[in-house]
Amino acid sequence: MESSALLLCLAVVIVSASSPTCDPVKLSDNSQNYVREMQIGCWTSFVGQDKAEVHILNLNFAATDGKMFSLEMAEARAMNLIVTSRETAHCLINEVNAGVNIYFLQRSNTSTVVLHTNGHLSNVHTVDFPSEDEELVKWATKKFGGVTSFTTVANPKLMLSKATEGTKAGSEECILQNEDPTEKQFMKIEAESTFKSCSPQQSADDPDLHIINIPGDAAIRNVSVRVDRKKTSVFLRGPQGTTWTFLNLQHTKFCSNNEIVLAAFAHRIQPEITMSSDKAEDVQRKALDYFKVATFTSYTEIRSEESTLLLVLGQESSTVTTTVAEPTLSSTTVPPDQMPLLMQLYTSPDYRSPLDPNAKVQSDKRIYAEISGNTLGAMVLTIQVISCFVRSKGSCPVLKELPFIPEYCSLNSCPNSTRLSFSLDQLHEVTSTTWDVECSVKLCYSKKCVDGGRVKRNLEVTPPCQQTLNPPCFDFGLPGVLGIAFGGFLIGVLLIGALWFIKIKTGYPTGLDMASPLPSGCPCSGAKRQPVSSNPSPSENSSANASIGSTQSTPTSSMA
Repeated sequence: MESSALLLCLAVVIVSASSPTCDPVKLSDNSQNYVREMQIGCWTSFVGQDKAEVHILNLNFAATDGKMFSLEMAEARAMNLIVTSRETAHCLINEVNAGVNIYFLQRSNTSTVVLHTNGHLSNVHTVDFPSEDEELVKWATKKFGGVTSFTTVANPKLMLSKATEGTKAGSEECILQNEDPTEKQFMKIEAESTFKSCSPQQSADDPDLHIINIPGDAAIRNVSVRVDRKKTSVFLRGPQGTTWTFLNLQHTKFCSNNEIVLAAFAHRIQPEITMSSDKAEDVQRKALDYFKVATFTSYTEIRSEESTLLLVLGQESSTVTTTVAEPTLSSTTVPPDQMPLLMQLYTSPDYRSPLDPNAKVQSDKRIYAEISGNTLGAMVLTIQVISCFVRSKGSCPVLKELPFIPEYCSLNSCPNSTRLSFSLDQLHEVTSTTWDVECSVKLCYSKKCVDGGRVKRNLEVTPPCQQTLNPPCFDFGLPGVLGIAFGGFLIGVLLIGALWFIKIKTGYPTGLDMASPLPSGCPCSGAKRQPVSSNPSPSENSSANASIGSTQSTPTSSMA
């Protein structure tokens, strides 16, 4: 009986350990979650002339919240702290460090924050100041000279100011924008989270998949998402009528039962799946089935009374990340909201044999390049090359513009890539051999394009091979020899025929008709000639013409 119970317990443990799902729980600190909510705020480098910082806390409470929080300022640095709340809240405070002045908003002679303390605090004040965010920043800037930070906190429970600087390098002007309040480490903030989260055990080789679920009873209908993780997949589930807007073009795959908007292209993607259940296990299993994976990285469930929400999907702040070496093939220089690209080089226009990263290329050769990306969710983006240049490596880098020619590639062969070619002739006279080829690109969908960053590839260039001065050798086979012999025979026949034709036309007899009589005055014949006369030429003595004519008819015996 005991052994059966033990086996049953072991089976339960094994099944639990192998289960791909998890039960979400509330977290006391949203910074520990992969998904965090963005709030309106600012963070500057401003410090007043009295060496005091100026911080504004904007408190928002849900209707179901108790609206009570604690404020601990015992170790705080010198500052002017402004606390404002749209609804009446209760603040517990015991001690305020010297040099800290706290200002609470007062409306109609009544403070919106009820202070609870052991005694009177001389450095706590109630003042009439604007409740609107922009107007409050202007009021603080006029009174103190500037604002160091503006932080919006939802459902606060504890706010503890640390003895560290609360400034951030950069501008001194407070410009309100969306930010992650958990990044401000100078103050510890604990709040009642509207998130539930869990993460099953996952190995380093498992794919990065994050699931976000908005239950049907939540008021949220418009959610903006900023993805700060590369090569990740996101499964989004929300009530009917919810719209998810991606603010950046990270290398992200996504799926949702709601409409998705890509802000950069103003493009809408219709729901890819249908799902009515909002239970955690059902949503998790649906995501695993859609992406065909065995486990996921995180599951986040959000319940909020706000209709609009801005989320950031990033790395856990408490997680120590390891540095991974970049591949030697190529690297991408892009802003964090861009899609990574890859450049591959080839030496032939068929794009079949990639160039080895360690191979050396002669400067007189033409190089063929292919720049490729990845599909963004269910949308295919085209890549447009704007410009290219080469930069030498070394202490004195040389930068040269690289003219290129676009190469044709069909949509089926290049669904997420573009091809081009270029020549390295301009590098003939440069002593450097190691170069970086870098191209600026745009990512386009239909007729709308956004900046795609730059893609880079290393390349080693060598001078062209010297041409040999030796004459080429000819190797003739039997067909060649026969062809030459026949050609020589044909040429001989033609020459003989030509000579025969010339003799006939000019009247010269051949050896066969030597005995035939020749007309008088023929300059040449086959008859025997007389000896050359030693008499003067006819031009010198005209009387010799007759004797010469008579001797032509009588052969001379001596010559016979």
